[in-house]
Amino acid sequence: MALKYAYFPGCVAQGACRELDQSTKAVTRSLGIELIELKKASCCGSGTFKEDSQLLEDTVNARNIALAEELNLPLLTHCSTCQGVIGHVDERLKSADSEYLNQVNGFLKKEGCSPYKGTSEVKHLLWALVADYGLEAIAQKVTNKLSGLKCAAFYGCYLLRGQEHPYDDPFNPKSMENLFEAIGATPIYYRGRTQCCGWPLSSYATEQSFKMAGTHIEEAIAAGADCIVTPCPLCHLNLDSRQPEVEQVIGKTLGLPVLHLSQLVALAIGVSPQELGLDRHIVSTKSVLAKLGR
Repeated sequence: MALKYAYFPGCVAQGACRELDQSTKAVTRSLGIELIELKKASCCGSGTFKEDSQLLEDTVNARNIALAEELNLPLLTHCSTCQGVIGHVDERLKSADSEYLNQVNGFLKKEGCSPYKGTSEVKHLLWALVADYGLEAIAQKVTNKLSGLKCAAFYGCYLLRGQEHPYDDPFNPKSMENLFEAIGATPIYYRGRTQCCGWPLSSYATEQSFKMAGTHIEEAIAAGADCIVTPCPLCHLNLDSRQPEVEQVIGKTLGLPVLHLSQLVALAIGVSPQELGLDRHIVSTKSVLAKLGR
């Protein structure tokens, strides 16, 4: 049966990192996965809404989930932060008492929105690829095996710890590394792969944020990585877009390419680098493409 999802692109992939939305659509299209974009969806809040009001975060994201429920489809995101926030709201509302759920749905009704029912699953692209599509099926689609490419996964915070029941072990995940191996790449293990990239600190503790990012990148380089691969646009921003600023703070040259998960998989199944927007990255991806003979 063909896979079909209600696609929640999130903010970053529609703005600063449009190549991530581009590559997600390219890889799913190439794999025969159908995405119905939720064009009326709103920002998940990135965890900041609940600083003012838990009810605000729950209501905004209940609406996002309800949009997927209208289509009778799982909600798919390619952002770890969106997965963590929306997924946690979904878990909380599914176990909420009727009085609170009625309050949330009351706000949705005032805005002319469908009520939240708790019938759709919130799923990250990584879980869709690994659990729904399957590693063996992906391996069969590989036309350009990524042999010799050493990839350091950077899971980020929310994907592993944003929900009570994640798909992988929060302390020793293997899903990304298993996917790397399925497409011919070599996984690189290093301490920072399950830690915070520093993005949440960047607006008020910029130096500390950049030091955190710099530490992770240095560790990946020391472990022999050719690139970092992340399933999170916000991690992508801090590790790629701000890497020149990170270098200034730590006083070292890094120059390690950062790819989104969708870009890496798409390269293996024959999508061109141009179609994936790899030329839009701040840190050049030419070294990755050269290693792959592309």
